[in-house]
Amino acid sequence: MNASLTLLGRIGLALIFIVAGWGKISGYEGTQQYMQAMGVPGALLPLVILLELGGGLAIATGFLTRWVAIALAVFSVVTAFIFHGNFGDAAQATSFWKNVAMAGGFLLLAAQGAGAWSIDGLLGRAKA
Repeated sequence: MNASLTLLGRIGLALIFIVAGWGKISGYEGTQQYMQAMGVPGALLPLVILLELGGGLAIATGFLTRWVAIALAVFSVVTAFIFHGNFGDAAQATSFWKNVAMAGGFLLLAAQGAGAWSIDGLLGRAKA
């Protein structure tokens, strides 16, 4: 049961990033403007897309899971503070804590590894 639950957990964590990364490609200019309005250089958008889309796919497939999970945990916390730090707005506060929760899931994934049903599992690096 661990292999299947780990796979489902990885997919659950990955989906929000895959969808968000793809959305940033299709809405590139608008996303770039939003980032700049929040004080983040728009030139970073390609890296954000790479981390969200590429990182999401890596987590879903279980490839380089520990490293990507740590990167996405850090990204989730940093973006929580930059984009969701307005606690006077209930929706932003909820998004802040959602990002913190995702970071917690990624840290667990980094600690436990990708599981047997993963590329890392096939390469023999899925367990601690």
